[in-house]
Amino acid sequence: MSLRPQKELAAKILKVGKNRVWINPERIDDVMIAIRRQDIKKLIHEKIIAKKPATSISRGRVRVNMDKKKKGLRVGPGSRKGRKLSTVPDKKLWASRIRKQREYLKQLRNRRLLSTSNYRMVYLRAKGGEFKSLAQLKAFITQNKLLRR
Repeated sequence: MSLRPQKELAAKILKVGKNRVWINPERIDDVMIAIRRQDIKKLIHEKIIAKKPATSISRGRVRVNMDKKKKGLRVGPGSRKGRKLSTVPDKKLWASRIRKQREYLKQLRNRRLLSTSNYRMVYLRAKGGEFKSLAQLKAFITQNKLLRR
């Protein structure tokens, strides 16, 4: 004989789904005898029938993957969505690039390797976005022989 009607009754009484109803496997005979709601309530009170705890979606894997992303893993081209610059905004890229260039120019000026007029000329070109990288800035300075000896 199946325990389906008892399980359904217990589910209604406990206000849970049928899958969350637990029946003590050692006391199945007592549950089979129970037909009325009152009998099921008595079994629930005696803890022969109980409701299982609700299960939720685990965030364990998410936490592990977030730790990996903080370390720089799982961020390759296959994991990216959107435009080329959707992960890092244009403004941040520009800021980091111009800061490097300006820092380099200041070093050259302070060590007196670059004259003030040349410094100003190159600085304004950097500000105008002429150099895409620090390497390009260095190449421009060497090609035009702007460094003092």
